[in-house]
Amino acid sequence: MEELILNNGIKMPNVGLGTFRLEPNDAYNSVFIALKNGYKMLDTANIYGNEKAVGRAIKDSGIKREDLFLSTKIWASEYNNPNAVQNTLDRLGVDYIDLLFVHRPTPKWREVYRLILDAYKKGIVRSIGVSNFEGRYMEALLKEFDILPQVNQVECHPFFPQEKLRETLDAKDIKLMSWAPLCGRGRTLELLNSNQVQTLAKKYNKTPGQIVTKWHTQMGFIVIPGSSSEKHIIENISIFDFTLSKEDMDLMATLNNGKRKDHQTAFSLMLEQRVKPKYEK
Repeated sequence: MEELILNNGIKMPNVGLGTFRLEPNDAYNSVFIALKNGYKMLDTANIYGNEKAVGRAIKDSGIKREDLFLSTKIWASEYNNPNAVQNTLDRLGVDYIDLLFVHRPTPKWREVYRLILDAYKKGIVRSIGVSNFEGRYMEALLKEFDILPQVNQVECHPFFPQEKLRETLDAKDIKLMSWAPLCGRGRTLELLNSNQVQTLAKKYNKTPGQIVTKWHTQMGFIVIPGSSSEKHIIENISIFDFTLSKEDMDLMATLNNGKRKDHQTAFSLMLEQRVKPKYEK
């Protein structure tokens, strides 16, 4: 397991388990398997509807809270809720969060950023994150706030390595956390079956997914592949026994075609404020 040092001095594992699209039972099982196989970082969100399941799996695993890095995100419909941070803590069953994100830059994002800042100053939140902040949203954040986030979670994969955004993040020592690290459903096979990835998988005797995950870590990104398969969960963290050579990283760079999986629009961001999480009972 490798760690990165955030711009506030906090250490964060560079590989963790993502729980996007995992129903509570699957989230519980995946987290439990992950923690029993050496994972030290978990990522969830209000909107995933599985925070309670993640919290139960943490408790049942027997892992000490201080040995785990836990990140989650406050959803857009909660931005005006003054109890959003405490409610998140209650669902997870923990008394602090290692990294708490603003999930989407809707028009109300400043309100929840201030709420997270207040929790950060109180020590309830150890690190601040923003998710899907690019372009004018990132510019506004840097201009309007003195305390900057430690992490920005955005779509990132070999097809779209976020070159422009990385210039801004690197200048402020803000780490990039990749979502859709294998390019997301619908395009995963396109990436994993590419000649570049297949060639390197054979060369290093690794799976295509391991090659892509390793690419993320060598690029300096934090990566959170998710799975409900025990086999894949174990594979995703078994990447620390090899290193892609410079020539092989250059080969991976040829996959960059500038194509995103997801496109944000002002309209979609406004709609997201009306979508409420279906919390597990």
